[in-house]
Amino acid sequence: MTEKKKAVIYARYSSDNQREESIDAQVRAIEDYAKKNNIEILKTYADRAKSATSDKRPQFQQMIKDSALGIFDIVIVHKLDRFSRDKYDSVSYKRKLKANGIRLISVTENLDGSPESVILESVIEGMAEYYSKNLAREVMKGMKENALQCKHLGGLPPLGYDVDANKNYVTNEAEAEIVRKIFDMYINGYGYSEIIDYCNNKGYKTKMGNSFGKNSIYSILDNEKYSGVYVFNKSSKKDAFGRRNSHSSKDESEMIKKDGGMPAIITKEVFQKAKEMMAVRKKAPGANKAKEMYLLTGLIYCGHCGSAMQGNRRKPKDKPKYVSYRCGCRVQKRGCDNKEIRKEYVEEFVLTELEKNILNDKAVPILVEKINKHIEEQSKHEKESTETMIRELNEVRKQIDNIVVAITNGFYQSEFKAKMEELEERKSRLELSIKEIEVKNNIPSITEEQVKNMFAMFKGYVLERNIPECKKFIQSYVHKVIVYKDRVEVIFNVAFNFLQEKDVVSIRASARKKTLFKICRNIA
Repeated sequence: MTEKKKAVIYARYSSDNQREESIDAQVRAIEDYAKKNNIEILKTYADRAKSATSDKRPQFQQMIKDSALGIFDIVIVHKLDRFSRDKYDSVSYKRKLKANGIRLISVTENLDGSPESVILESVIEGMAEYYSKNLAREVMKGMKENALQCKHLGGLPPLGYDVDANKNYVTNEAEAEIVRKIFDMYINGYGYSEIIDYCNNKGYKTKMGNSFGKNSIYSILDNEKYSGVYVFNKSSKKDAFGRRNSHSSKDESEMIKKDGGMPAIITKEVFQKAKEMMAVRKKAPGANKAKEMYLLTGLIYCGHCGSAMQGNRRKPKDKPKYVSYRCGCRVQKRGCDNKEIRKEYVEEFVLTELEKNILNDKAVPILVEKINKHIEEQSKHEKESTETMIRELNEVRKQIDNIVVAITNGFYQSEFKAKMEELEERKSRLELSIKEIEVKNNIPSITEEQVKNMFAMFKGYVLERNIPECKKFIQSYVHKVIVYKDRVEVIFNVAFNFLQEKDVVSIRASARKKTLFKICRNIA
């Protein structure tokens, strides 16, 4: 008997007039195909309400990643456009599958790998991309027609407006008063922080029901709709990688603007004055505009509220410049009372601890011992999990054998068919899980030499306090820096790329703020 090929299913439905049932129909068709062609289905990857013009699909990415494990031979889709409607992505990911020895099969498009089928496949993919772009064009055409009538086109309306049954904008007077107050404060010289404090102290909320922050204030001051001008198609287009710059706008010729297209909450004079003031403040040089290299950007967090901390630079009159990390919640929403910490203090502490705990020859034997112990414990845990699954697998196989014996002896019951299908599915899932653990658990012990070689290139930069060079690799070793009211804690995560899944070992170090300040002042 020919050995069954092992396959996985990839199914997807987008939001363009498709439903959850669309995936069920795709899976049924693929399962029928698999039965007719002696293919065993191990797993189903399904992305719901995801467009195939983008590769930002979690289950799709997981399927591509799993293809390297050697567990399955085939990926089956209902149609090629379920795999991708973007020709570049399609070619790129097919190449990855091919490199892993995986074949892609479309149930509805019979492509056998011949020269003719290669051409046909290219035509099908081109048509899928055409369909996607044509659909987007038709949707845009319909939206433009509604925009010319100044209709609401979906989503939440801006603060200060509601939408009636005919999709026309109407003023929400309670919210409109908040908008007027924000513009009035801004054109009278109040800064973002003062406006944020005022709104949040009054208990005002954004349209989403959140407290006000810098971004929400900016979006109000920058929104021409409040002056009675209906605006459509302002946001810039996505780039080749599906990303959009929210701070950039399209050319005026591509927008639809209709003066008087919606109720005005403020006068045009007020809006224009606010825009001019925003432009002036944006261009103002100021001490805080000077460039500063922050080593811990993206790594440092407030221990009081959990928000990310931001670099802050100021030059008080007749005093030296003061550069620090400040809680983002304190900056944006004035909602945290954790004090800022001087940049040089916290960065010196992190680099000292990095040198002492990680990039130090004396620390290497201790680190290697910890890593190998971690690997051993992980392997032990995985072994226990595998043993449990093997016992369950043996029980499932026993139940299958019992049903086969019963049928052979003439004791057939209608329930047997459904039970056999359920058991076969459990058997396949267990075999897949056991194989995945076996592959991931093949982790060797590491040596001191391997660790020393990995650290050698970075040690010099740390000893020299070469911040620009340290910034290039700091995220490989520092997982997080947490600034509490009374202490600072750094968590080092050492990832080893010669281990499976880039295994990570954590090391923690902490110091009280008072001690930290004394040490740094002595160094200075």
